Amino acid sequence: MEKRTVYAWGLAILCFVVLMIVTPVIPQSEEYHDFADKREFFGIPNTLNVVSNFPFLVIGLIGLILCYHGNYFRLSLQGEVWGWTCFFIGVAAVAVGSSYYHLKPNDARLVWDRLPMTIAFTSIIAIFIIERIDEQKGTVSIIPLLLAGIISILYWRFFDDLRPYALVQFLPCIAIPVMAILLPPMYTHSTYWLWAAGFYLLAKVEEAMDKVIYEWTHHIVSGHTLKHLCAAMVPVFLTLMLAKRSVETDRRSLLETWKVSWTKVKANDVKVETYTCTYSNVPVVESD
Repeated sequence: MEKRTVYAWGLAILCFVVLMIVTPVIPQSEEYHDFADKREFFGIPNTLNVVSNFPFLVIGLIGLILCYHGNYFRLSLQGEVWGWTCFFIGVAAVAVGSSYYHLKPNDARLVWDRLPMTIAFTSIIAIFIIERIDEQKGTVSIIPLLLAGIISILYWRFFDDLRPYALVQFLPCIAIPVMAILLPPMYTHSTYWLWAAGFYLLAKVEEAMDKVIYEWTHHIVSGHTLKHLCAAMVPVFLTLMLAKRSVETDRRSLLETWKVSWTKVKANDVKVETYTCTYSNVPVVESD
């Protein structure tokens, strides 16, 4: 392993240890399980919060099939195949784990809700390292990142402390848009990453406003149900990106692309010439 890689991992671990020392413990609040919509249809408790997970299963299975069938995603690197496989397995498992949790919300079942989401989060980070930094380092990081996610879940469950899990969940929300904008891509259609990040952010807002949205919609749909639907748009956009993208010949970051576009817009504004029309007096011919 290169010295720079060792230093990077060492620095990351040091920052994590310092963070754990200086920040207070974050216990799991029992209020988290108190969702706004508790209605039961067809004998299914909390029906809408349960069935709204179905899109995760659909898109997860579609993604897994396309990873290995017909080369639709054009995954040229083995690390990419492993990373996207883990991602779509995590997405499909979200449907099972989250539905199981919402049938009877409690801490024990919440483990199975959060575990597949963590697999999806950590897989995405590894994929980004493969595509934007280094293929070998990204491939090697898949298993350590997955283990870090699983350990964060176990740490929360045994010590009632959400700090490691919160780091695993929210770090990709910050790192992925930043890397998507600043680092040159291997493939086209990088803006799909930003769409995915935007929908995930919207999903977190809807989750926080669960009861408020339930009141706003006159008890038709809750914020948590909408959260599931918006979060499912994340793998939808990433699947569309995989299907549409091609190898980027001109590896230019989104930030550089935006700068070039802005420069062209400014240049066009400068080059616009103004024209003035002058009207001459037309002699009037008097009729006899």
